[in-house]
Amino acid sequence: MNLDNLKIKFRHLQTFVEVARQKSVVQASKVLNVSQPAVTKTIREMEEALGVTVFEREGRGLRLTRSGEVFLRHAGTTLASLKRGMDAVSTTRFGDSMPLRIGALPTVASNIMPRAMTLFLAENAGGQVKIVTGENAVLMEQLRLGDLDLVVGRLAAPEKMAGLSFEHLYSEQVVFAVRTGHPLLEAKQSLFETLGHFPILMPTRGSIIRPVVEQFLITHGITDLPVQIETVSDTFGRAFVQTSDAIWIISHGVVAADIAHGLLATLPIDTAETKGPVGLTLKAEAGVPAPLDILMQTIRQAARGIAGAAGKRD
Repeated sequence: MNLDNLKIKFRHLQTFVEVARQKSVVQASKVLNVSQPAVTKTIREMEEALGVTVFEREGRGLRLTRSGEVFLRHAGTTLASLKRGMDAVSTTRFGDSMPLRIGALPTVASNIMPRAMTLFLAENAGGQVKIVTGENAVLMEQLRLGDLDLVVGRLAAPEKMAGLSFEHLYSEQVVFAVRTGHPLLEAKQSLFETLGHFPILMPTRGSIIRPVVEQFLITHGITDLPVQIETVSDTFGRAFVQTSDAIWIISHGVVAADIAHGLLATLPIDTAETKGPVGLTLKAEAGVPAPLDILMQTIRQAARGIAGAAGKRD
């Protein structure tokens, strides 16, 4: 490939990243406010310039080819760098601080980020902070596309970590949370034999801990739970469990404060095998601006408290 003759422009990158995000030309055209033919033409121009196909059909939508996945890592980084460059110019001209965009899994959002933000604000480091929560796969995609600067959560599967770096902070396990006074807290029979008698709140199929939970249940002979409710909403889970006999299978960090205050309890089930690493995920080649570096330090400090509490619990 002759780079001197490569005619890829900003609009090619912007269109490519949006189609990759939406997995649809139709949806990308709506977001970009251009016609569908214009989006299709732009993608074809880019493919001709690269000499490879970047998308292929999958049902009614599109998916990236292997070449497309490779190019997306660099296209997302390029767009993110351009955006931060424009933000930097805006900061110079108007005195606005560049926002730090942090993705946090629900367990982290409720357990680590409040303490980390308190410490960060005490540093007077400047910089606005935007914190979003969601499923791990969604946050990782946003990080890869340059919509997030940092993700704080569980380590993703190896095939999802290409182009990303991970710093381990502590390990966390899944628990079976119930209301105080739940009948199974005093049960004499095997808990695994009676789980199916109660509604079970399960992590959704796209969540990072769902495979861990499924493997744990199968290991202990549970292949079917008649009444399941899938949710990643800690607000719903907390309210439903406190007012029913439901059992909430969730990361300990989400319910740690509720347990400490006696609002919830955990069933006496050894879930040590569900432990997984929690940490900081960044783009491997991305630079770290000073405010983000300070925020990462406060997250590490907050996480040390979580790790210490987990050690005492174990």
